[in-house]
Amino acid sequence: MDNRTHWRATRRLTAALLLAWLMTGFFAVFFARELAGLTIFGWPLSFYLAAQGASLVYLALIGLYARRMRRLDREYRENA
Repeated sequence: MDNRTHWRATRRLTAALLLAWLMTGFFAVFFARELAGLTIFGWPLSFYLAAQGASLVYLALIGLYARRMRRLDREYRENA
């Protein structure tokens, strides 16, 4: 893997995860009224997404980014 390929893969991964982050934050707030009619364990789904769900998605995105970047960096070092 050359330098250009490594940076292209890094930018693509970062853009995809930022889009997922944006969609998670935006849709939880934008559809809050519609989601309030659904409940999980007695709590409205919109409240659950804002309080717990979005935070869990953000943690998953960070973990996915760290795991994928470790693999990309390893491939880059092996081929350098």
